[in-house]
Amino acid sequence: MLGIDGYEPVWHHDAEALAAVHRNRFTRIIGRRLHAGWLMWDIAERGWFADGPVVLDFGITNVEITHRKFDECAITWDQLDLGSPIDWYEHFDWRPDPHAALRHARGQVLRAVNIIELITVADWRPRILHAVEFLFTDARLAIYNAMDENGLTDVPEVDLPVNSWRRVHIA
Repeated sequence: MLGIDGYEPVWHHDAEALAAVHRNRFTRIIGRRLHAGWLMWDIAERGWFADGPVVLDFGITNVEITHRKFDECAITWDQLDLGSPIDWYEHFDWRPDPHAALRHARGQVLRAVNIIELITVADWRPRILHAVEFLFTDARLAIYNAMDENGLTDVPEVDLPVNSWRRVHIA
């Protein structure tokens, strides 16, 4: 997928199911420092290719997160070799910490991981899987669905509208 050899994401649109599948792995990295966050970089456009996975390096393991469509998220573990070339249009590579939210979280100790769901009034979809949230000692990092691509934010949770989202605790 995306010209990344060995990358085989499994997509979820249910927060409880996503949390259950990855709970054991996330529990193992609680208390670990974030070494770096890696983004797929479009060399020709000189910017982040937000369709590619966001990779968080915790030293002992990498977690890879990506979003697509309206509310699908995939989490993989150690599937990407950041030293291997990306064989897709020949102008992509990996860059460490190019986004301010990643730089703010770098070096911080991970305290908790949650899935964020948006609460809606729609009967057909009362909850929408929106983000994977990482709470660090002195930082918050959310990798969210930016409508068929990834978004990153470090907005403090006190600035979020409490009545329109809920957390599903993972670890």
